[in-house]
Amino acid sequence: MLQTDLESGNFPFVSLPAADSLLAGTDDWEVVRVLVIGSHRGVNSTIRKLYVVWFAQISEWSPLLPAPASGEVMSILTRRIKF
Repeated sequence: MLQTDLESGNFPFVSLPAADSLLAGTDDWEVVRVLVIGSHRGVNSTIRKLYVVWFAQISEWSPLLPAPASGEVMSILTRRIKF
């Protein structure tokens, strides 16, 4: 029987850029991250609902990653905001 990466626990390492590398040397910008943690279905549903209300494009979110709690996944949205 085939197992998905989620079931087998084999996850590729995903490197997220450090906040400093996204700032491009300006004090007017800050990096913020939004984190959604839950079941596979719950995280995907939340991302879709946030897309419907124009919060973020689905493609802006990270792939589903393993969360610290067993059986959960997470996705991260990184944004630069200007003050």
